[in-house]
Amino acid sequence: MNPAIQALLTILIGVGGCLFYFYGSNLVLDKVLFPPRGPNAGRNINRANQIRPWLFLLPAIIALGLYLAYPVFATAWLSLNRQTGASSTFVGFANYSRMMSEDKFWESMTNNMLWLIVVPAASTAFGLLAAQLTDRIKWGNIAKSLIFMPMAISFVGASVIWKLIYDTKPADQAQIGALNAIWMNFDGGIGSVLLLKVLPALLLLIIIGGLGWLAWSMLRPILRGSEDRGGLFLMLLRLIVVAVSAWLIFTLARMLAGVFVADLPYGQPQTWLSLPFWNNFFLMAVLVWIQTGFAMVILSAALRGVPEDTIEAAIIDGANPFQIFFKIKVPQIMGTIVVVWTTITIVVLKVFDIVLAMTNGQWETQVLANYMYDKLFRANDWGVGSASAMVIMLLVTPILVWNVYNARKEMR
Repeated sequence: MNPAIQALLTILIGVGGCLFYFYGSNLVLDKVLFPPRGPNAGRNINRANQIRPWLFLLPAIIALGLYLAYPVFATAWLSLNRQTGASSTFVGFANYSRMMSEDKFWESMTNNMLWLIVVPAASTAFGLLAAQLTDRIKWGNIAKSLIFMPMAISFVGASVIWKLIYDTKPADQAQIGALNAIWMNFDGGIGSVLLLKVLPALLLLIIIGGLGWLAWSMLRPILRGSEDRGGLFLMLLRLIVVAVSAWLIFTLARMLAGVFVADLPYGQPQTWLSLPFWNNFFLMAVLVWIQTGFAMVILSAALRGVPEDTIEAAIIDGANPFQIFFKIKVPQIMGTIVVVWTTITIVVLKVFDIVLAMTNGQWETQVLANYMYDKLFRANDWGVGSASAMVIMLLVTPILVWNVYNARKEMR
């Protein structure tokens, strides 16, 4: 049968089945189980109305249970077993112990933490900047279309584009990679110092400052005994964030000290994707490029929803454009910023295609999803692979819990 006809039949059967289910289940509910007649008509109507929402939710609950809940429990069970051919043996947490004894796992964890700090922050910041600036120019809609365009490209397609940007040719040949073409023009002069030492140092200082602010904002409610510190789980989550931030600050501070003493190989083309540590940032640039458009669209809509009265009042009080933006607009759209940030964070935790297509996890660029893939489908180690999948799920869970907590807090 033609695939197009199969797809059409699938849609017709699926839609028809849903319509038949909803109509038939409500018919049985109203005509057979709780008919609205007789001495108990009022009670039957109330009972039917209590059950009716669950009839509409039942297909979604079954689908979520089959395609989401069951795989989670199955993966958790696999992580506690060791496959030997067609049979499996229960080994408890031995797979987790083996996983944590591997250097590649900790390399993946370190890289994922770095991705979690840089990509959501950079994407949200660039998206907010683009949203603010494009609303102030005549050709703003064209600019928004160009910035949003990478969202239409697959991760693999974007990786191929950026791999060409990072391409390397021998020194005696023309460099087709844009980054190497620029690099070959540096010779150690003042421009080289400013762009290759001062600018990276400033970027590292900004990241360190952001991490310090994050750690302090998490620790402050606990130290002050504020009601905003939440329950035991949220306090534990805050302490974990503080510990991770402190570790990253220490790591980045060591890097900052090494920026100015580094002996840069001027005049030689660089294989950018094989440079330890920095190659992670080159990979992050791809995801930032893609996600900036998403952040811009959401934040642009939020900025347009800021009441004009508050902006006009700030102008009358003598506020400059920077004060209006940071003290009037940003606080009013902070909820949207948090939603965008956490959405991109979840994408980062699942990043796989970019690393696989550009480095295949080589040169210390491994991330958790690639580590899981290697264990499951290359090493056929289903125990450790499932254990790493559970780690990814555990990393995503606090973010979801945090979102639910904030949503309930806003509703109250």
